[in-house]
Amino acid sequence: MAQEYPASEARPRRRGRKVLITLVVLLVFVAGLLVVADRVAVGVAERTIADRVQQEVAKQGAQSTEPEVEVAGVPFLTQVVDGRYQRISIKLRDVQAPVEGQAVRLSVLDVDARNVRASLDTLRTGQGDVVADTVNGTGTISYDSLAALLKRPGLTLGEQNGKLTVTGPTDILGQKITISGTADVIVADNGAVALKFNDLDAAGLPNLPLARTFLNNFAKSISIDVPLPELPFQLAVREVRPLPEGLAVTADAKNVPINSAG
Repeated sequence: MAQEYPASEARPRRRGRKVLITLVVLLVFVAGLLVVADRVAVGVAERTIADRVQQEVAKQGAQSTEPEVEVAGVPFLTQVVDGRYQRISIKLRDVQAPVEGQAVRLSVLDVDARNVRASLDTLRTGQGDVVADTVNGTGTISYDSLAALLKRPGLTLGEQNGKLTVTGPTDILGQKITISGTADVIVADNGAVALKFNDLDAAGLPNLPLARTFLNNFAKSISIDVPLPELPFQLAVREVRPLPEGLAVTADAKNVPINSAG
């Protein structure tokens, strides 16, 4: 026979369960609001930084698509209170800037800012600096842009086995031939990218000293220092590598106001 409990004992237990359930639902609701508020705050910060970066890129006489900004780290609001952010990523596409009358194009410029400092007032008003301890940038220069600087119609540049390659037509001793070869790519002391073509050849080239002299002179004529457009965020070029999609440029800087690109 089941034991019966007085009604006066059952009701407090039911009330206790209801209070606990209500408290859990309330906590879930509040947590949801905090998550929403956190994501909204991230969106505001990302738009603020994107607007400032776009303005500064335009001041340099350059063009690009609208910057894509991502502020990493969850939760974001605790970073706001602290005024320090783990990482901010900025992507610029189709960056173009005139260099000595030519438009050098970076198809992509990825910027990774670490340990970023910004006050709440800066994010709220858009005034003031957002300073990063370190900034690393990787950009890609299209081979078409580089080929245009060589001023040799028909020349094409590319990559093979990690080397910069060149092919193109020319005339030698009244004969049309196709030249091909590779180049060394280094960062010059002035920050430009130096292209040194030193290994050219041509199928069917006559085995004559005059023909070889012509090839050597041709290699010298297309060996140039490519002046890069002024990179945003005070980035200084450290390395250049040929890739299938273009010439990859790696740059870095320290203690940089990332919302002041000049």
